[in-house]
Amino acid sequence: MGKQEKKSLGEWLVQQGIINQKVLEEAQAQERASGEPLRKVLIRLGMISEEDMVSFISQQMGIQRIDLSNYLIDSKIIDLVPEILARKYQLVPILKIGKSLTCAMVDPLNIFALDELRAKTGLTIEPAVATETEVRKAIDESYTVKGSMDDVIKIMDEQKVGVVQEGEEIELSKLKGIVEEPPVIRLVNMMIMDAVQEGVSDIHIEPEEDKLSIRFRIDGVLRHEKAPPKHFQSAIISRIKVLANLDIAERRKPQDGRFNIKMGNHAIDIRVSSIPTSYGENIVMRLLDSASILFGLEQLGFPSETLKVYQGLLRRPHGIVLVTGPTGSGKTSTLYASLNSINTPDKNIITIEDPVEYHLEGVRQIQVNPKVDLTFANGLRSILRQDPDVIMVGEIRDVETAEIAIQAALTGHLVFATLHTNDAPGAVTRLIDMGVEPFLIASSVAGVVAQRLVRIYCKECKGKGCKKCHDSGYRGRQAISELMCFNEDIRALLMKKASSEDIRKAAIKNGMRPLREDGLDKVEKGITSKEEVFRVTQE
Repeated sequence: MGKQEKKSLGEWLVQQGIINQKVLEEAQAQERASGEPLRKVLIRLGMISEEDMVSFISQQMGIQRIDLSNYLIDSKIIDLVPEILARKYQLVPILKIGKSLTCAMVDPLNIFALDELRAKTGLTIEPAVATETEVRKAIDESYTVKGSMDDVIKIMDEQKVGVVQEGEEIELSKLKGIVEEPPVIRLVNMMIMDAVQEGVSDIHIEPEEDKLSIRFRIDGVLRHEKAPPKHFQSAIISRIKVLANLDIAERRKPQDGRFNIKMGNHAIDIRVSSIPTSYGENIVMRLLDSASILFGLEQLGFPSETLKVYQGLLRRPHGIVLVTGPTGSGKTSTLYASLNSINTPDKNIITIEDPVEYHLEGVRQIQVNPKVDLTFANGLRSILRQDPDVIMVGEIRDVETAEIAIQAALTGHLVFATLHTNDAPGAVTRLIDMGVEPFLIASSVAGVVAQRLVRIYCKECKGKGCKKCHDSGYRGRQAISELMCFNEDIRALLMKKASSEDIRKAAIKNGMRPLREDGLDKVEKGITSKEEVFRVTQE
């Protein structure tokens, strides 16, 4: 920092009450004697924390603050800046968009560093600020271990980093050291980065008798990936548990946790589940990418006529709209797209979910928490005292929740909820089986959407199979759906407690297009295959 910046820093610190004038003068004397920048002197003397320092630079200079502690950096980005330059100026490249390179720097006002970076990379440099501790750690992790996963594994084998043989007992203190080793961190980071780039929804790390198996779930289907040797099992699993704030000493009982990472412009929420098995702890990581869920109703895959009718339901002032289907059928995406389409400043929208998967701006979202008796039913009662216009219930699991949701709809609220049923008519019989009176269902439910997700043909190869789709022929998914709107015929059948099949026939007569028919229409349009439609619509 130049002389003017140093003076500004000192003045700001005194003004904020972080240090007094006497401390500033002592620090400035040491600065002159040692040649260290004022910021380093103050941090070394314990007069200011690194966090306060980056806050000053970020707020007062209008420079973006980057938290590198949860940032995954692509090796292609790292290769743009030589290590000698990164260490010389204490910086790390993190994101390239077009001809612009964002670098996290300890001193983002260092014009010599910015000029040299510009000359070396040929790119416009966008400086961001991070703490010295974060930058040093990122440099060590990114430059010490470079190359492919095979290269990282080779380094780990040569250096005996993270190697734990089968049956070997390892001390907790040693294990804590292993999980902070740069090659171990890099290996786990690369696995997560690969998964994010591939659009993976779940990473499965599965210990077997003589090997470690890794599988990615892509477009709803699990696929084997190249896995590190068995002797890195403890290091990898322990590293993930540390990230998710789980107890690495506890290996006998299931644990659940979560952590957040940033990669480029992606903010990823990762839910971690660990269970003990015969050959070690089995880990499943669910990757929730906020960028992949928030889209418009038009992108859900509804046929144009179905979409018009569904949008009509969303404009209703009250009533229940149910979205049904098995786990992984895209219900959450449909609900969030629905809420987004009606999310205006004149509406108070509140949700209760388990878990809150993505955060919606302007929407109050409540996380179910059984530990404090915050259930769907109790949460819903509280929501009704918050003057809501629109309510979303993550899942109706019992008669109590169902009846409160119905009462909310009958008293002037628009309610969205999910149910686990195979088709739209099945939602009605499911509610009756729960113990809800038919007249309550008839008077409150406006419509039911049932859906599945089908894999769609890869746009690169049109379904033949290529490198982009890993020779599967498919890349991406789209919903197939059926929409049942309630009319007098359906309500009359409901009051008679008619069978699901009778309700289905009446709904089709009323214009409902069955799931499979919607799927086969997409087959005719060349979007997906008949095999794929039959796979997801079989009873």
